[in-house]
Amino acid sequence: MRTVLGLFTVALVCLLVSASAQSPSPGSSVPNVAQKGSAMSGHAAGPFDVKVLPQPADDKVGDPTIGRMALDKHFHGDLEATSKGQMLSTMGEVKGSAGYVAIERVSGSLHGRKGTFALQHNATMTRGVPALNIIVVPDSGTGELVGLTGTMDIQIADGKHSYTFSYTLPAAP
Repeated sequence: MRTVLGLFTVALVCLLVSASAQSPSPGSSVPNVAQKGSAMSGHAAGPFDVKVLPQPADDKVGDPTIGRMALDKHFHGDLEATSKGQMLSTMGEVKGSAGYVAIERVSGSLHGRKGTFALQHNATMTRGVPALNIIVVPDSGTGELVGLTGTMDIQIADGKHSYTFSYTLPAAP
């Protein structure tokens, strides 16, 4: 059951992400496109590599119908970073219904500003209709990324992953 759920989870993530993706071009980034007072809005884009690894069930805790995965990502482009995270997923009783949540810690540089931040994923599929929301966890930025807010979209085309990231940061000192 765990292996089947793990494989389903990987397929679910790919389906949710590709079906809910918007169509911005990954190569068309414009750093710091607008400045509002002491905050700068920007847009970042590029490809990323991801490994989604099924984790063993904990027989003493949890429910065997909930899959647990380890995430390992390498972002390229405007966001040069790595991330590690955890994902939980489950299927609904109706075909085409499922969901996942995930948290990942990103470490690297965003348009040259170095630090870390956390991303929170919330995704559902209701009878084949996907919804995906990825946000920066409030106040999770460190280093030169303190004060970072934003949302990320993920696209999958021909088996390759890319991201677009709309964000706001305090102006650099």
